[in-house]
Amino acid sequence: MTNNLPLTVKRSIELLGLMAIVAVMVIGRDIIMPMLMAFFISIMLLPVYRFLKRKKIPETLAIILPILLVALFVALIIWFFSNQIGILVKDFPQIKANVTQHINSLSDWISRITHYNDKEQKAFIQTKSDDLMNMGTSLAGGAAVTLSGIFVFIGLLPIYIYLMLFYKDILLRFIFMWFKTDDHPKVKEAIYETESIIKSYLIGLLIQITYMTILLGGILMLIGIKHALLIGVIFAILNLIPYVGALIGNLIGVLLTLTSSQELWPVITVLGVIAFVQFLDNNILMPRIVGSKVKINALFAILGVFIGGSIAGVSGMFLALPIVAVLKIVFDRTESFKQWGVLLGDERPAKSPMTFPNFRKKKPVATKTGIEKG
Repeated sequence: MTNNLPLTVKRSIELLGLMAIVAVMVIGRDIIMPMLMAFFISIMLLPVYRFLKRKKIPETLAIILPILLVALFVALIIWFFSNQIGILVKDFPQIKANVTQHINSLSDWISRITHYNDKEQKAFIQTKSDDLMNMGTSLAGGAAVTLSGIFVFIGLLPIYIYLMLFYKDILLRFIFMWFKTDDHPKVKEAIYETESIIKSYLIGLLIQITYMTILLGGILMLIGIKHALLIGVIFAILNLIPYVGALIGNLIGVLLTLTSSQELWPVITVLGVIAFVQFLDNNILMPRIVGSKVKINALFAILGVFIGGSIAGVSGMFLALPIVAVLKIVFDRTESFKQWGVLLGDERPAKSPMTFPNFRKKKPVATKTGIEKG
């Protein structure tokens, strides 16, 4: 029936559908985001589950054991950060002295290049400090709510993962029943490709976290930078957020270095080592060890990160790229949505569609490589 509708009506329906999906995700993010996270983790755990099933392990145990492995991994991360925070607390007097030294140096520099004297600067800093304290007090209740939400999120994840693995055949049958029998081969192909891309992407991220932590933390430790391992782990985790995470990781690395030293050379060293490790990651390690499986163009990768962040915070930013990749797989295999797959993809036409009519059609065309993000 929709094939008989005017083109403008079809495109309007598509846009309204996308807006409806975004609206549903915004309204139901507290329910949808844990389920999406559980879906991606359950896909990553499928090889372990299948291996245990081949070894004649009971199904319930074959599901619980991989979940316990994930729980152990998360517990180790929490232990590491709590241990590092304990070290920071012990060093608080020294950190306070270092911060005071940096503030005084900054104040002297401002006095030299502007007409503001020390008293005016101190009054300004005191005013802003009071504002921050008042803001912190007003947000304390909100922080407690957020923490409780995180605990609920983490508590629901293992339950969702277990149920998704246990009822996966029901979910697959549900998906197939949505389509005509003639389309089932395409559906099966899309499911296999989705599973392959998600597994490659998530396992690739784990490999990336490991070697970036070892490289960055190890080099900084050898140089003698304090909190080297903490800087390495934080940067490696934040680097998982495409394009935006690296910038935040650089900023946190600089702040941690400033609080642990009264000199500026460690800051320059940290920035130089981060740049070196990023160069190795982007140009040598990631392409060869992991490979680029998620071929989304940089524009929509960045948009996806910001949209995901506005919908669901940090978890939305982490999940943005795999969600967009799954959407691209679906769009590429649906005749009426092929143009959306082209829009999200990284395969640029070899020639301009303005000049060559052949590149305006919904059929395979010669392409050239764009920017890839693994």
